[in-house]
Amino acid sequence: MAAWNSVYLEVTYQVLGWIAFFAWSFSFYPQVLLNFKRKSVVGLNFDFLVLNLTKHSSYLIYNAALFFSPVIQRQYREKYGYDEMIPVAANDVAFSTHAVLLTGFTLFQVLIYDRGNQKVSKSCILISSVAWAAALVSLIVAWPKHSWLWLVSVFNTLQVIMTAIKYIPQAFMNFKRKSTVGWSIGNILLDLTGGLLNFVQMSVQSIDQNTWVNFYGNIGKTLLSLEVVFFDILFILQHYVFYPVNKNEEAAQSVSDGPNAPLINSPEDSKESA
Repeated sequence: MAAWNSVYLEVTYQVLGWIAFFAWSFSFYPQVLLNFKRKSVVGLNFDFLVLNLTKHSSYLIYNAALFFSPVIQRQYREKYGYDEMIPVAANDVAFSTHAVLLTGFTLFQVLIYDRGNQKVSKSCILISSVAWAAALVSLIVAWPKHSWLWLVSVFNTLQVIMTAIKYIPQAFMNFKRKSTVGWSIGNILLDLTGGLLNFVQMSVQSIDQNTWVNFYGNIGKTLLSLEVVFFDILFILQHYVFYPVNKNEEAAQSVSDGPNAPLINSPEDSKESA
């Protein structure tokens, strides 16, 4: 059974993991609060939410199964070595559980707040359906031989793919509107913090164990962090560089008079108000 060689590094690993948990978990709340304040979800891409729910559900299945199941842990060590530590920590399970709940709640906000003319696209429904169909087929294939590690690895791969896909609709929507109004930058800043801390946490474990197995043994977590950092930097550039919004425009949007109010005041509106 693998064990930590350094108590200092073990404590550092745990602290970094829980800081990443709080950063990633809190990243959901700016968007929830923004929706509540505006009583509107206009500007928030619904495809992102649906794909995000599939992503986090897949990640929860992987994390919970590998963290709690002795059978899957044994299969992991048989594959990667009995001296290797399980690459999933308690904070990973806690984050995934919280993510599924908060994503579900944000989808509930979509149902009760002004949506404008936005809706979930057919391509999003198709992608989500294919993802869950693939998961079902994998379960059927894994069941006879009890290939549970392979099965949860499928869910891990699924969450990586969904992570890569889920950000694209929001990034394209921001590009098309030339605006990030309705999309919380606080979410992105906290998300980026969690992604970077994830890398540091995994590096601490690798230093202690003198091996990089945890990076490719849990390739999903590694790729997840890379994807998060890449897209979060893109969103930061969209918000602060490509499509900056002044405070007057943000304030005007937050107190818009009706569901058909424009997301950003047009030049004509500005002239009339002047």
